[in-house]
Amino acid sequence: MARKLIYNASIVNEGEAFHGYVLINGQFIEEVGHGEPSVELIEDGDIEKTDAAGVYLIPGLIDEHVHFREPGLTFKGDIESESKAALAGGVTSFIDMPNTVPPTVTMERLEEKMAIASRTSSANYGFFIGATRHNIEELKTVDYSRVAGVKLFLGSSTGDMAVEDAGMVERIFAEVPALIAVHAEDNGVIAANVVNAKKIYGGYVPVSAHPEIRSREACLRSTEFAISVARRHGARLHVMHISTADELGLFTEDIPIEEKCITCETCPQYLTFDSSDYVTRGARVKCNPAIKDAADRESLVEAVESGRIDTIGTDHAPHLLVDKEGDALHASSGMPVIQFALPLLGRVLPIEIIVTAMAHNPAKIYGIDRRGFIRPGYYADIVMVRHLETPVAISDKDVISRCGWTPADGIETPFKVEATWVNGVLSYTATHGFLPESAACPLKFRPSN
Repeated sequence: MARKLIYNASIVNEGEAFHGYVLINGQFIEEVGHGEPSVELIEDGDIEKTDAAGVYLIPGLIDEHVHFREPGLTFKGDIESESKAALAGGVTSFIDMPNTVPPTVTMERLEEKMAIASRTSSANYGFFIGATRHNIEELKTVDYSRVAGVKLFLGSSTGDMAVEDAGMVERIFAEVPALIAVHAEDNGVIAANVVNAKKIYGGYVPVSAHPEIRSREACLRSTEFAISVARRHGARLHVMHISTADELGLFTEDIPIEEKCITCETCPQYLTFDSSDYVTRGARVKCNPAIKDAADRESLVEAVESGRIDTIGTDHAPHLLVDKEGDALHASSGMPVIQFALPLLGRVLPIEIIVTAMAHNPAKIYGIDRRGFIRPGYYADIVMVRHLETPVAISDKDVISRCGWTPADGIETPFKVEATWVNGVLSYTATHGFLPESAACPLKFRPSN
């Protein structure tokens, strides 16, 4: 594999942007330099060269929260189709969730998904194993250098994976030697809200009532519970898709992420949309937890900037548009996000913050081996991003995900992903699409406990 030189770039890495170059040798970054490369490098005829004038060069993004629908729901998307959407969005590594059909709650099921990904994925791949009421003994024996952690649904989920028994939750946090990532919504609160919504609205509950049903109280109560249990047992907790300002006071920005035992994530949809968008976009913006008010969105943006929120994962969850028909109680929750997450985030966050929340911090939290940074000796997962003088509109017609639509249709964004390298191999360009040589491989993790 030839050495490659990307030069003339504005490199965004570890909190700064600087003019420089990156030299790639095989799968790995050999050299990162400020300014211009040496004459010897420029004149070396054996080195492939890419002039990156006018663009940002960032580490490949790590999406720690995707639902690629395989196995069992592949008519909506699969690892092959959705990993291509990832590359087009600058995501070079993903961690897939276990609520597939059947659910990924044993190592046998997880090995099956890994085998599929080894054949079909265009991006580096990792997986969660799911907790149930019955599989704690299996969770205790998993090799967590190969598995990202345990996904624990404290609310309802595909595959009957909700764990609502407090005693079992206590055991999982006390006995399982892994990062526990939680979906935190209180089912009791939600059930009561459903009853109340039917009384108010009758037979058809509008989609705009979704945040009344999946309410801020449901989120806050469940997140408080998860944190209290994690602290009691000294466990490693990551709270996913924070959607309310109310929850932010439960987390801290006062210590480095390396010292945090409790961390949290939000998603591009909570930083882009608010409750007013239910009127114009309907069930396209219906997800769980529900998108809340404009004040929540603004507080979440501030929390990402301050470091109170540690990561941004997309919760990419493709559905067919027909699945999105119906009212608040029947239209499917979830949306495809991964392809346009970076452009959407560029509307509200500095690119240095995006790189921290979607590359550096996921690598730190999950202990991902030599990824998430542009550093010598690290895997050459690199993305070229152009900041456009004239923003362009996102469109359904550009969607790569099998589902064929995006909740962001019509939104103008300032960023465009121009090229993506995976393990040193140019795998996608905006001009030529996906290139045939695949270099994707499984992620390796450092266990949390």
